[in-house]
Amino acid sequence: MLFLTLIFVIICGLVLRRYGYAMHLPFVVVKYGGSVLWGAMVYALLATIVAGTKPSRIAAAALIVAVAVEFFRLVHTPWLDAFRLTIAGALLLGRVFSLWNILAYVVGTVIAFAFDLTFSRTRDAQ
Repeated sequence: MLFLTLIFVIICGLVLRRYGYAMHLPFVVVKYGGSVLWGAMVYALLATIVAGTKPSRIAAAALIVAVAVEFFRLVHTPWLDAFRLTIAGALLLGRVFSLWNILAYVVGTVIAFAFDLTFSRTRDAQ
């Protein structure tokens, strides 16, 4: 189930980035919605990898990873900047450092954490 959630979040993020403006969504929704989904994706990825770990620990680790990747945007080398100009580089690492992105990652991680708590309780009750 966690893996399917991860794939779903990734697809939502890609669709939002590709078609958000065509769907006449506001810039804020496309830009920061993608960042919220990226934060949720980091949580879902870690939850998939370390299934069985307490959700609070996964959330803390997801925030550390997301914030570290954001600060990594401040590192510039020719090969790294060239990678950032590719689609994969832009999606994985981003291009420009933003404190607003960190806030969006927190929101995405908290939402994913809440969903995980809700659905893990449901799974545990069955």
